[in-house]
Amino acid sequence: MSDYAIEMLNITKTFPGIIANDNITIRVKDNEVHALLGENGAGKSTLMSILFGAYVADNGIIKIFGKEEKIKNPNIATNLGIGMVHQHFKLVHNYTVTENIVLGREPRNKFGILQIGIAEKKVQELSDKYGLMVDPKAKIDDISVGQQQRVEILKTLYSNSKIIIFDEPTAVLTPQEVDELMEIIRKLKKEGKTIILITHKLKEIKAVCDKCSVLRRGKYIDTVDVADVSENELASMMVGRPVKFDITKNPIKRGKVMLDVSHLTVKDHLHVEKVRDLTLQIHKGEILGIAGVDGNGQSELLMGLCGMLPVSSGTIILDGEDITHKTIKQRIEIGLGHVPEDRHKYGMIKEFTLSENAVLKDFYKPKYSTKYKTLNFPLFKEIATQEIEEFDIRTGLGADTVAGSLSGGNQQKAIVAREISLSPKVLLIAQPTRGLDVGAIEFIRKRILEERDKGQAILLVSFELDEIMNLCDRIAAISKGKIVGIFNDGEVNVREIGLMMASSEKNEGEKIEG
Repeated sequence: MSDYAIEMLNITKTFPGIIANDNITIRVKDNEVHALLGENGAGKSTLMSILFGAYVADNGIIKIFGKEEKIKNPNIATNLGIGMVHQHFKLVHNYTVTENIVLGREPRNKFGILQIGIAEKKVQELSDKYGLMVDPKAKIDDISVGQQQRVEILKTLYSNSKIIIFDEPTAVLTPQEVDELMEIIRKLKKEGKTIILITHKLKEIKAVCDKCSVLRRGKYIDTVDVADVSENELASMMVGRPVKFDITKNPIKRGKVMLDVSHLTVKDHLHVEKVRDLTLQIHKGEILGIAGVDGNGQSELLMGLCGMLPVSSGTIILDGEDITHKTIKQRIEIGLGHVPEDRHKYGMIKEFTLSENAVLKDFYKPKYSTKYKTLNFPLFKEIATQEIEEFDIRTGLGADTVAGSLSGGNQQKAIVAREISLSPKVLLIAQPTRGLDVGAIEFIRKRILEERDKGQAILLVSFELDEIMNLCDRIAAISKGKIVGIFNDGEVNVREIGLMMASSEKNEGEKIEG
């Protein structure tokens, strides 16, 4: 048997207008944790989708444990012992955990009767063995995003996969869930599995990976021993230039209050109170960051502010105008911008082109119509082309590219580009760099600071505590739907904010009113 579990030799894959994989050769040893590192759109997911059979390469050879294989679809990959944990989960939300795991291979007795209890028992055993802590009988709709990812992992384990591909597995996880996932990967390696980790998060590569192969714009750059390189060296290999990790902020020029939120209470879609009597103010020319563990009301706060959830009580004043019960459209017209947490559900229409997505919020305005009262599509294209150039959005067909065909990071850049281009008075930003590579993170953070310096008022929600600490002029810790402390930049450290997030509230007198 070959020393290599996987050999992908001279793989080429093209799509209209773009070479996603350009003659790439990568070898992964058996029982190795191998990182595949690259910028958004570098070709990482495409290459692994070829290994899993979701795509078929135009050219090249794949060998699994030394034997050449024709992997024409995922069923063949599964039979070869290859499993894939996708970045965007492939789950049926009204099915249970077990029903999702056995879908298409349901255990039945000789009379054809479904034996779901047998499957539940096996799922429970696998969950216990790997410390996944997932309830086999729970519905997908009722479990967290982190647990949904564990269901995807259980699907591969249930199939007895020897090779497991993780595609950007931490893009939607909280810091605590990331730590738990790293431990799961270590357990999988001890069990003899071969792991491929598609990522651009350098800390995770250093934490669990043995080797790292780097792709850049569809081309193979190099494979290195992780122990022998620094995070800075990996970052430079990935983007082709030195990357600046430190953030330099200009002195704040705080102006008048632009967003005044008073005693706000918001319930979620199940009518559970998630934001409780919350009060905060955001000034012109500042970034106020919300720091908290996922599930403490951040999402509902933003949805209440932008009109996606009704306000139970309290008021929202935008630049002196009461928008508490205004429609989403009215809030946008008054000057509220929003980069949503879920880019697919709320940020874009994946079936539309970048041209169409660029004007989603104001296409109805007279300036976007021709003299014949029809939509001015050439103008749409002009606006999108400018945003593509300004925000370095990697596309195959320029403004005519279908948004859903872009990598997740490039989709995020397109949404941020649209919201910034609208020049709102107040910009709500949720998880701005989630799923982005270090080069894109550097760029997006720089643009957020530029908007702040232009006088924009920005509310930033991020689970990346370092991002909150580095970007924000003031930090509000949220716990159980309440603000438990607001601090000026430099007045609190990471440990203190962490305690506040865990609801270790300081004395009322120590708060800084905002």
